[in-house]
Amino acid sequence: MVKSELINHHGQAEFGVFSDGVERINYLDFDLRNAMGKPKSFFAKKLKFNQFQFISFTSEQLMIGLAIVDLKIASNCFIYLYDPKSHHFEEFSFTNLFGIKTQIDPSPKNGNAYFEKGGNRIEINVIASTKKRVVRVNLKSGLQIHAEINESAVYQPLSVCTRAGFTGFHFTQKSAALLCSGSVEWQGKRILLEEISALASVDWSAGYMRRETSWNWGSLACILADGRRLGFNLAAGVVETSFTENALWLDGALHKIDMVDFQFQRYSNDTSDNKWQLRSNDGVINLTFEPAGVRQDKTNLLVVATNFTQHFGRFYGEIRLAKEVITLNGEWGFTEDHYAKW
Repeated sequence: MVKSELINHHGQAEFGVFSDGVERINYLDFDLRNAMGKPKSFFAKKLKFNQFQFISFTSEQLMIGLAIVDLKIASNCFIYLYDPKSHHFEEFSFTNLFGIKTQIDPSPKNGNAYFEKGGNRIEINVIASTKKRVVRVNLKSGLQIHAEINESAVYQPLSVCTRAGFTGFHFTQKSAALLCSGSVEWQGKRILLEEISALASVDWSAGYMRRETSWNWGSLACILADGRRLGFNLAAGVVETSFTENALWLDGALHKIDMVDFQFQRYSNDTSDNKWQLRSNDGVINLTFEPAGVRQDKTNLLVVATNFTQHFGRFYGEIRLAKEVITLNGEWGFTEDHYAKW
């Protein structure tokens, strides 16, 4: 049964893994206090609530990453595209102070989001009647994306809420390797997502997060040789106070994964030394990631700051499940090394 609201009648977030998800993050009902127990004002509760939504489209012919981030003091939207064959990369990034012309509804399963600046508009809308998440991108550069992500058949997102620091909470809903359709208009070409067998992944996160935090992350969405869809979400550093956000999806069915360790050379300029090693405590994940490109952002606005490095590249190695071993031999995905102050 889907949980209707995250915050209970005591003003506390309910922690755990919600198999059927959560309809609404009723954050204004949260009893937010400082470290000494003094209640925060209504204005402070609105100002300190952070939200973001990241969506990727992955295939052998095209990689796309896009996000809307609302930190109230500032909001940000970025989109990048990478052609694995030509190695052509293009990115777009926009910032609005005080979160103007930015909205992310606090409803991961049926809410809408948008960001607009200077004639550039990005929308992510959930159509409850058809169970589709619709992505629309219209940029002045000519880039246009109209994609529909199928969240109906065998849709089992991972919904997790954990403590964040002494007084907050962090909620996230994630899914990977979802069927999608639609088109991308880029560099004078029209690309149909179904024709290139693209798969989508969705990360919807919100909460009263730690003032300073950091994390590593890995994501994959691919079609195996036998036609099954495989996706995973792996992370370390944020959602792991009693529960983790580590999981894989095989043809939409969710399989939980234990803690994951990320090993990589953060400051190395040697391209031969930039491989990542990902290992899970339960032995399921034993992978190497080889970056092919990167999207970076270092922004310091004093009150808020980010040091963001997201790689796109290939995964190699083994995923050991109870009844089978899946071998990856260069399937495309993402990793991330991220520091944030918000």
